[in-house]
Amino acid sequence: MIPAAVIFDPLAIKAVGADLRAARFDPDPMVARKGVCVLLNGQTEFIEKYFEVIDELRGRGFAVATMDWRGQGGSSRLLADDHRKSFITDFAEYDQDLDTLLNWIVTPMLKAGEKPVALAHSMGAHNLLRSLVRAPGRFSWVVLNAPMIAISLRGQRQFIVKAITAWEVWRGNRAGWVWGMEARDPHNVSFTTQLVTSDPQRFERAQMLLREKPELRLAGATWGWLAAALSSMKWLRGEAKNITTPMLIVGAGEDRICLTPEAKAFAAAAPNGEYVEVAGAGHEILMEKNAIRQKFWDAFDAFASKKAT
Repeated sequence: MIPAAVIFDPLAIKAVGADLRAARFDPDPMVARKGVCVLLNGQTEFIEKYFEVIDELRGRGFAVATMDWRGQGGSSRLLADDHRKSFITDFAEYDQDLDTLLNWIVTPMLKAGEKPVALAHSMGAHNLLRSLVRAPGRFSWVVLNAPMIAISLRGQRQFIVKAITAWEVWRGNRAGWVWGMEARDPHNVSFTTQLVTSDPQRFERAQMLLREKPELRLAGATWGWLAAALSSMKWLRGEAKNITTPMLIVGAGEDRICLTPEAKAFAAAAPNGEYVEVAGAGHEILMEKNAIRQKFWDAFDAFASKKAT
């Protein structure tokens, strides 16, 4: 199998209000084809960071379609003053991104009568869940990795964070950094100060990619992004009972970004939800040490096998 890093050929697609960078990859020709997997990364991430995961999916027989969300990676940046800012006015804009990927990239990859499956991380998992509410029959089954159901507020009371966010938006500071977020520029973050993985090698691999292509990097959230995220998470938590697509939620036992108990509760509330927790895993389970990653793939393979029968 030729590695994804070698055959990567970015595709440009147009969503409403943004140009998106996407990519598609054929499955390993040496294994039986299992369908198309839509791979959705999280906030601040980019396609190249997932080459290893893409090849692992290809080795399982999946063609892969993926993209960079608007405002990050190689897609349109939304603020001219500083491209490192994570900004959105409403998560409905991400809905448009996913719709565009499905319409222009995924649909032509499908065989007659086939539905795609999906693997999504963090904010990408959140956006996928929004899609499952809007279009219940769109995917055959999905696997969500450390989904953004609720986020850590670093010890701050939720009502205080909401009040400050609302005030910053009211005074016209949507594009301003959430306090301390400017310092999260990846060029300034070391393995000892990062919050997402216990694997120094995979952390360094992502850092190397950003040193080679600094234009791909994203730092922290703006008040506008945070306001939109808080609103979307509140709405989504009330929709779990309406999501009928079979889904596996994989929680990270040592997640310091998203709240693992909320993910577990969400899976329990969904009619066809299942939950597995990977002990010792940081937020980025797929960027973890081999033993931790293997637990994820064991759960993925068992779920996929069960849904294929």
